[in-house]
Amino acid sequence: MSDSPDAFTAYQKYLSAQTEANAHNKTQLFDALDAAGATHVCVSFDGEGDSGQIDNVAAYKGDELLPLPERRLVFQSVSCDGNPVRTGELALGEAIETLCYGYLSEEHGGGENNDGAYGEFTLDVPTRTVTLEFNGRFSDVHSSTHTF
Repeated sequence: MSDSPDAFTAYQKYLSAQTEANAHNKTQLFDALDAAGATHVCVSFDGEGDSGQIDNVAAYKGDELLPLPERRLVFQSVSCDGNPVRTGELALGEAIETLCYGYLSEEHGGGENNDGAYGEFTLDVPTRTVTLEFNGRFSDVHSSTHTF
């Protein structure tokens, strides 16, 4: 007997919870960024070989780099082990990373595996939009056999 339907159902439940958490977290984050005077935030990420990380988080007011204020936000997190959504407090920088990881999980789960991926998130504060530029890497092999 296969566990595939149960695994599929559990994964769908996880994705649904992640989508809901992302929506909640996005609202909290944009409220805080707006209050800090930020106009946009750039977040770069890179990963491969089953490991990935966010490399840089930079907030801006126009063209000017803006230090992130010391502020904590109430954020939701989701684990893939079937536990319900948890709520906790995160510093603003951690909250930005958590939202970005949440969107990566929602849209490109496992993007850090094998050859991995890299890209950038742009958080546009006035429009309250998050744009993800995702670049997935892959190995390519061209093989041919010739008999003459």
